[in-house]
Amino acid sequence: MLVTGAAGVLARQVARHLVTAHGTRSLLLAGRRGPAAEGMSELCEELRGHGAHVTVAACDVADRDALSALLAQVPADRPLTAVVHAAGVLDDGIVQSLTPERLDTVLRAKADAAVLLAELTRDTGAALILFSSLAGTLGGVGQANYSAANAFLDAFATRGAAEGRRAQSLAWGLWAERSGMTGTLAEADRRRISRSGLRPMATADALALLDTALHSTEAWFAPADLDTAALRHSDGPVPDLLGDLVPARVRHTTRTAPTASTTPAAESTGGGLAERLAGLDPSARHRAVLEAVLAQAALVIGHDTPDSIDPERGFLDIGFDSLTAVELRNRLSTLAGVRLPATLMFDHPTPERLAAHLLERTAPADPPAASPVLDLLGAWEAQFADAFADPALHDGLRLRLRALLDRLDGIPAPAPDAVSGVRDLDSAVDEVSDDELRAFLEGDLDDA
Repeated sequence: MLVTGAAGVLARQVARHLVTAHGTRSLLLAGRRGPAAEGMSELCEELRGHGAHVTVAACDVADRDALSALLAQVPADRPLTAVVHAAGVLDDGIVQSLTPERLDTVLRAKADAAVLLAELTRDTGAALILFSSLAGTLGGVGQANYSAANAFLDAFATRGAAEGRRAQSLAWGLWAERSGMTGTLAEADRRRISRSGLRPMATADALALLDTALHSTEAWFAPADLDTAALRHSDGPVPDLLGDLVPARVRHTTRTAPTASTTPAAESTGGGLAERLAGLDPSARHRAVLEAVLAQAALVIGHDTPDSIDPERGFLDIGFDSLTAVELRNRLSTLAGVRLPATLMFDHPTPERLAAHLLERTAPADPPAASPVLDLLGAWEAQFADAFADPALHDGLRLRLRALLDRLDGIPAPAPDAVSGVRDLDSAVDEVSDDELRAFLEGDLDDA
């Protein structure tokens, strides 16, 4: 069996599992650094201790010549039976920051390598097992390139299986064991992933899910540990594909102090912001919006309480970056029920200024002040209700009402002959047929 990305934690765990649980006796481990990768010699010694023949090669599997040379080394007495493509590279950033080079870095390791592996092993009959990610299924904040690469793997395996190839794509959730790609996640990042409804999987559980997938003929699986309770209680957006799993969203209307059973900066600012503001006096609305902004900001960057954030201090100064800015925008969009721009935090760089902007977008309109004129208009409307039913009065009423609206908008009243002209034109239009009117308009357009 060939395992790519062999320097990675997931690939090494899979290699161990293939030998100890599946009885694999010949492994070809490929990675960019080959035998020089940290811990590789210890891994090989361990696997050989279980009776496996292990070969480690330095190979860029997205390079056709290098991969061809590697596959040529597979001995005839140990033919290739399966490929586990676990290689991958991250280069996260908001979509506006992605360059062709940053896209190529991620797509090359995942997608280009998968295409070459499939093409160069097609005649061997080897199974093709692609390690994808839920980022390609549910999306990931700041992972447009990585999401696209993994979505490609899912589609590629599905097409291969439809064409008769033994192919699978496994869209993994988060493993608890730190890998080269997840080892750099800060605590705030891990909290964000948890809020998205994903629990880290213990290695044993993940490998059990791998076995379940390998014993199936389905081309695509999403091995993950979903936390539906976290999704139900989250104030953030729920991915559409998970909507049926969390039909009832819990709404909170009061702020509570964090406890041992709650998330830091408790997610208690939920509920429709507009509805909350409608029940408040105008003088109290700004404070309510500011509290919501502070609570969400504290949640995103992992502060234990919103009180630790200075409303007048810039978001960038308190630890926000482009990815956390996007998450804050998403959470506030859901909370407020309005679409907010990706540049929200940069256009309004402090919680105080952001709250003021959000209040403008969500505050309910105050009812119009009482007016004797409006009262008279209401009485007139009730008094002349019967007149509206008389078609003979419609033209006159329409002209008078238009004149009143024009005066209200500051438009000078038209001359008497202009009003007559309008009346004549209305009558003329009523008298022509549809075909005549269409011919007239087409003639005017041709002349124009």
